Amino acid sequence: MGRTERDWPLAARYAELKTHFQPIFDRIAEGAPAREATRALPHEQIGWLKAAGFGALRVPVDQGGSGVTIPDLFRLLIDLAEADSNIAQSLRGHFAFVEDILARPEAVAKPWFARFVAGEIVGNGWSEVGDVKLGERKTQLVPQGTDFALEGVKYYSTGAIFAEWIDVLATRSDDGTAVIAAVDTRQPSVQRSDDWTGFGQRTTGSGTTTFTTAPVAAAHVFPFETRFRYQTAFYQTVLNAVLAGSAAAAVRDAAAFLKARKRVYSSGTAPVAAQDPQLLQVIGRAHAFAEAARATTLAGAEAVQTAYEAQFLNDEAAEKAANIQAELASARAQSAAADLSLRATTDIFNALSASATDAGLAIDRHWRNARTAANHNPLIFKERILGDHVVNGTEPPFLWQIGTPDLPKTER
Repeated sequence: MGRTERDWPLAARYAELKTHFQPIFDRIAEGAPAREATRALPHEQIGWLKAAGFGALRVPVDQGGSGVTIPDLFRLLIDLAEADSNIAQSLRGHFAFVEDILARPEAVAKPWFARFVAGEIVGNGWSEVGDVKLGERKTQLVPQGTDFALEGVKYYSTGAIFAEWIDVLATRSDDGTAVIAAVDTRQPSVQRSDDWTGFGQRTTGSGTTTFTTAPVAAAHVFPFETRFRYQTAFYQTVLNAVLAGSAAAAVRDAAAFLKARKRVYSSGTAPVAAQDPQLLQVIGRAHAFAEAARATTLAGAEAVQTAYEAQFLNDEAAEKAANIQAELASARAQSAAADLSLRATTDIFNALSASATDAGLAIDRHWRNARTAANHNPLIFKERILGDHVVNGTEPPFLWQIGTPDLPKTER
């Protein structure tokens, strides 16, 4: 790996960084309903985060970053998701790429750290749609002298439209191996489209990206087999943070709406809505759900931190065990956070009046965003895998893929 885990330590600094970033989160939250209503991409808001060093949270302090632990990163991501869950999810690919760079040799890592500190971020380019067989990719990395050129189309390119780089999963055309290519977006050969049509998480920039003989330096190509091993757990934990933040935002907005409500129902139990015990119970229960979603997400983040540290131990058995626990912990958190956030974002309406459904308020966005985030990495399969481990001790899979099955001709 090029160094030990203690060479560039990461410290617990959440309280300090919360103070630094909260004013930015508050500004982001103020405009979230309007962006939702007009489907306005948050270029400016992500620019604020870049300028404030949010993309360099995991970069070691002696390299110019904040040097936070994984749990503290996810505490801040939950806070950001409460302000705007779209922005938190749009940074999913960036923080995964940073995580991968943290384990690379110093000569590889330091130039990337400098880019992150300068405010550059990385988007995602992994998924392909259409008639792509399970486990295969049509996107090709073609040798061009000592460097390469990328050809292909990616969908669900979360965050790519805001990013200076895209983390692309491709196949080398010469030897058929899977590789990761970091592609500079500041060239005409990379075309990004905002054509994501989901009913939630509308402004994550999760559209189509087309690469037309896009140059890629050899130094920016990594064999997929060297990718950080806890990546699936890490990716899922970002989605869990989105769920927890959506629930917290729903409770925040519902509480403010109830507190400001002037009219009451004749069948209510108090002269003021904000003092009605039944309505307060609804908010209290939703708050408990949101806090529980946050807690289970952070418990999963602790397991991911252990997996990060295990890669520097030079102990294959310990690293494998830590990765198994990270995968299981993130799946447990996914199951709990999805259920809790969907209940919280739905139940709050029981404490509100019909006027709370006004589209201009966009309170429904919290449920739509949570429902959309919960549809990643199908929950039912994760729960089956958890059950199989609990009952039979079966090791969980570490890589999720999607595509058309390669069935026998008689079954096609």
